[in-house]
Amino acid sequence: MTSMLLRRIALWLVMLVTALPLSAAEPALVLEKTITLHGVGGRIDHMAFDRGRKRLIVAELGNNSVEVIDVAAGAVLHRITGLREPQGVGYAERADVILIANAADGSVRLFAAKDFAELGAVALHDDADNVRIDPRNGLAVVGYGSGGLALIDPASRAKIADINLPAHPEGFQIDPATGHAYVNIPDARLIAVVDLDARRLVATWPLREARANFPMALDPSLSLIASVFRSPPMLLLLDPASGAEHELLQTCGDADDVFFDARRARIYVSCGAGEIAVLEHTNARWGVLTAIQTASGARTSLFVPELDRLFVADRAGLLGSEAAIRVYRPAS
Repeated sequence: MTSMLLRRIALWLVMLVTALPLSAAEPALVLEKTITLHGVGGRIDHMAFDRGRKRLIVAELGNNSVEVIDVAAGAVLHRITGLREPQGVGYAERADVILIANAADGSVRLFAAKDFAELGAVALHDDADNVRIDPRNGLAVVGYGSGGLALIDPASRAKIADINLPAHPEGFQIDPATGHAYVNIPDARLIAVVDLDARRLVATWPLREARANFPMALDPSLSLIASVFRSPPMLLLLDPASGAEHELLQTCGDADDVFFDARRARIYVSCGAGEIAVLEHTNARWGVLTAIQTASGARTSLFVPELDRLFVADRAGLLGSEAAIRVYRPAS
């Protein structure tokens, strides 16, 4: 084979790969590294991020612990133990406090982020769950019990308000422009709209197409809410101003987290069925781009736009594999 022919073949291959769509040339999410969580057993729940220190905070519900990971080093920095089924975690940047919501005793325990010293606890008494930090004022908003949102001041370590809801809240998001919280309430088959300033429920949007709406994402720049159902596995896109339903799309099973990637006009859904569904906005519509295989039970995740990384929690396996955090880099 002549050198001229070899050069022509090489050029043809380069042109072919360049012309391939993303799904064929490179995965939409590339597994960059895996961070092992030694000795962590059972279910892993939600995560939060300390931007200043670049630390990932992981609720290890089945292990009664919370892991703090140095993302740059790719290693565990500290483990907070002695918890009671930690479900939700949050990092309050203004107060420099980590908040941990515990399902078993309903407590929200507070720790100094700089040295992990325990600062106190707020008793919510029943099933403390998801934690969000209101970006407007630094207050923590915690879903709990048979139907409530608690507003907690991380600086004074005190509950300052309660807002009643029709049933237990699951995933929710806060719109920084309006101060409205949009709350998935699967047992009532609706989304609740809460005015956090007025501290009251202002609207409810019934859901008729599916059940078990657990994770939620909000993109204010697109004026879109994504609410994901487990039965059947569907993703619903809604208008946050009116609750009008825009699109209903199929997704993966046993979803527990969902995020918008505004830079790429994508949505990531992490599912216990063992995959991440990647949806993309093209030609004025959303559609499924691809599915990234993970592991059974790896359903909780956190997308950090500042790092441009998606973190996915992989629980310990029955055959001895250790729990881990998978770090994915989105393909540009």
